[in-house]
Amino acid sequence: MKKTGSQILLECLQLEGVDTIFGYPGGTVINIYDDLMDYPIRHILTRHEQAAVHAADGYARATGKVGVAIATSGPGATNTITGIATAYMDSIPLVVITGQVPTPLIGNDAFQEADIIGITRPITKHNYLVKDIKDLARIVKQAFYIARTGRPGPVLIDLPKDVQIASAKFEYPSTVELRGYKPTYSGNVRQVEKAVKMILASRKPVIYVGGGATLSDASQELRTFAEAIQAPVTTTLMGMSSFPKRHPLSLGMLGMHGTYYANMAVTNSDLLIAIGARFDDRVTGKIATFAPHAKIIHVDIDPTSIKKNVRVDLPIVGDLKDVLQKMVQKIAEHGEGIEKLIDETSPWREEISGWKEQHPMTYKPSETVIKPQFVIEKLRELTSEDAIVTTEVGQHQMWTAQFFDFTQPRTFLTSGGLGTMGFGLPSALGAQAAFPERQVIDVSGDGSFQMNSQELATLVQYRLPVKIVILNNNFLGMVRQWQQLFFNKRYSQTCMELPIDFIKLAEAYGATGLRATRPDEVEGVIRKAMETPGPVIMEFKISREENVMPMVPAGAGLNEMVLAS
Repeated sequence: MKKTGSQILLECLQLEGVDTIFGYPGGTVINIYDDLMDYPIRHILTRHEQAAVHAADGYARATGKVGVAIATSGPGATNTITGIATAYMDSIPLVVITGQVPTPLIGNDAFQEADIIGITRPITKHNYLVKDIKDLARIVKQAFYIARTGRPGPVLIDLPKDVQIASAKFEYPSTVELRGYKPTYSGNVRQVEKAVKMILASRKPVIYVGGGATLSDASQELRTFAEAIQAPVTTTLMGMSSFPKRHPLSLGMLGMHGTYYANMAVTNSDLLIAIGARFDDRVTGKIATFAPHAKIIHVDIDPTSIKKNVRVDLPIVGDLKDVLQKMVQKIAEHGEGIEKLIDETSPWREEISGWKEQHPMTYKPSETVIKPQFVIEKLRELTSEDAIVTTEVGQHQMWTAQFFDFTQPRTFLTSGGLGTMGFGLPSALGAQAAFPERQVIDVSGDGSFQMNSQELATLVQYRLPVKIVILNNNFLGMVRQWQQLFFNKRYSQTCMELPIDFIKLAEAYGATGLRATRPDEVEGVIRKAMETPGPVIMEFKISREENVMPMVPAGAGLNEMVLAS
């Protein structure tokens, strides 16, 4: 039996196990939306196409599945750009489907036409323009395969309206063969053996973990590996929830706003074992002074990430789960050697413990003004261990990373590489859609919340009980902090001079709004929000010029931290 292009698309999505799509209809995808009513796939109507992609992104980060978003042509397609770039920078598996004008009109500046293939080429893992309905099923199969395999990433399918209307026999390929695309999953055993020898010879090892550990679902293998060699573990922002922050070997986050002891450990280490990390500039600081005494082992599934930013002494290409399992097996073969290693690295762990005692991650409490760090600590105390926390981007993001002790993988969803304001609320929407019974919390600032605040309507419509924390200082806080520290307090265009009544905003959308203006009100507001059905905004009027500390200034080394402002 023949099916139309739009039916073939939906059949393919079903076969790929897609249960939820986030999107916004329009003229060039109207056929897809019409046929969607005959399929059991849930569709969530966001209020903006950017939010649809962020929601699919949040769904993907929380579940490990491929997120799916759909938008119409022209402005609908171009509105997806920020979401696609966000996912691309953080290696999140997405398939984004955009409508396109009929193929005879492509290139003629037709109504709502945009060259989305050309526009997204630098920010997708791959993209497709479907010109023949006979290619559609194969393209969808390939798109999902590319998005989820190797180093994950977003794939875009541009689907002209005439292809959606045309009909053809539906056959879904059982396998995918792509010439030149063969991700390496199995780590080279000889390289693993060399790595174990380097570990046994080290006296100041540090494990440095990026987002790859979460993407490969290797959290348990990572923990087993770290405990086997008793090496301290520091994570990037993206790798944070892959290793329990309360673990004795945890150093917390490293880099620009990392802990003193993580940055000092990396600076003084003699062996840095990089696991699924890309040595981002926010992590390394000044490259010339980054881990100056250390040999570096770099494990990553993406060979192009190795040696891209720093020198590497031993590369291992492969899936982290596979490589870590092999490392643990090889380590087990060196029983006496490992006992000796653990004994001889004891002074190193004691030195790190001294740094932790001297310079803990702390802040000055107040009985009169709400400190943002206090709000985050209370939030951790009053939420479940498996609560999913998303953030926007700015000071609140860093305070969450510093003071919310994540203990389980895929519970911290944040825009790391692109640093996208407006990411938190729609990504929380996507995570809550995936896990309706779990606590989902978006931690936001008053500036970035307004980037996608319209998605409150989506939360209310679909009864998604996301709890929203707004740390309100009436500033674009992180930019203001830089202006204070490096531009003589010339606060150019960072003061939000017209305060928003977020309580009334919540009520206007049919949500609940709560506010705290004193420290003694914080716990009560959080408790009430968690007990209240549906979406809730919790606004906390925080100290206006509180800074995120410690801080490594731009161009400085990790050992040149500013500890207080």
